[in-house]
Amino acid sequence: MMKQVVNLMKGQVTGRVESGFPERVLNLCAEYGIFFWELQWESPVAFTFTLTRRDWKRLRALSKRLDCDLTAVSWQGAPFFLGRIRRRYVLWIGLGLGALLLAGCSFFIWDFEIEGNETVSQQEILRALEKYGVGFGTYGYAVDSFELRNHILLEIPELSYIAVNVRGCRAYVQVRERVYAPEIVSQRQTGNTVAAKDALITAIQPWDGERQVLPGTMVQEGQLLIAGVVQSDYGGVRYLRGTGRVYGRTWYALQCQVPLTVQKKVYTGEEQVRRSLLLGKNRINLYFSSSIPGDTCDKIVTWDKWRLPGNVALPVTAVTETLRFYTLEEARRSPEEALGLAEAVLTERLAGYLSEGQVLSRELTSQVVGDTLLVTLSAECQEQVGRFIELPE
Repeated sequence: MMKQVVNLMKGQVTGRVESGFPERVLNLCAEYGIFFWELQWESPVAFTFTLTRRDWKRLRALSKRLDCDLTAVSWQGAPFFLGRIRRRYVLWIGLGLGALLLAGCSFFIWDFEIEGNETVSQQEILRALEKYGVGFGTYGYAVDSFELRNHILLEIPELSYIAVNVRGCRAYVQVRERVYAPEIVSQRQTGNTVAAKDALITAIQPWDGERQVLPGTMVQEGQLLIAGVVQSDYGGVRYLRGTGRVYGRTWYALQCQVPLTVQKKVYTGEEQVRRSLLLGKNRINLYFSSSIPGDTCDKIVTWDKWRLPGNVALPVTAVTETLRFYTLEEARRSPEEALGLAEAVLTERLAGYLSEGQVLSRELTSQVVGDTLLVTLSAECQEQVGRFIELPE
């Protein structure tokens, strides 16, 4: 591969030799050290081969003493290409201006690479950077990373560290998200543990305080379970924290209505493709009409950022918008399909109610009411039902 590239830089010629004694030409190449490749015999008196431009000139001069006919079939390589365009002055001027433009654009930021973010989105980081003067087209050497860091950390409190390093036309943004310290709970703060919801108590484990109910007791929401204000053995009142774990059985009855008639998209097969270019922040539409004909279509947008070899970003992005048109038709949803959708919704809703617990049993019932399917999920659960409430000081 490397030899092929070198030969193309030097220039190579595919020649054809025709002679009554063609082997004399091959002997001549061996005698004077003329290298060739891709030898192909066309007939007993003719063959083609490839050699460098310099060796082709030598062979033409040496073959004059031989009774043979040398013909150049094709030319390849940089010298021949440059020779064809040497008088195209407008092209050379354009290449020069393009080179100057690329060199000038390398001093500006046209691409961002963000690392280290998990919960904070890239869009939020880019908006904060643009707010304080670092965006597409910003002069790279004007970026003050130290001053920028102070502003961004105040703008996005979820970040604890940010560094912006500009290399060429790309800005490398490295962030570290803040790790919040756990909430400090004062062990001296007194309070009570009450029932967070109606439940049948199955187990109660007081850590501090005095339990007020026994396992097997049915309690209501807000009922006192572990008291932090207890009578002292020596008379008077003791104020404790009144915390612990209380487990109980709970029951839920969740309902969901699913319509049996829905509007379904039916694609017509008609598509419309619109293309545009983003030069920095300026948009150039390559189509005439900018309005979307109707609202019954899906819009799919793709961005293709132009890059040079070596992953060097250019300030040009090709935008392709594909419009897929459809019509809305009324379709009938089967009861089985509606039941499956309702079950997924009710299961997710039930999981939201259970902070610490598990489902012991569940039953799903359904009935058709008019044009809807009414689905009821009945579940029996085991969960932690105690909630700590601080007492006013």
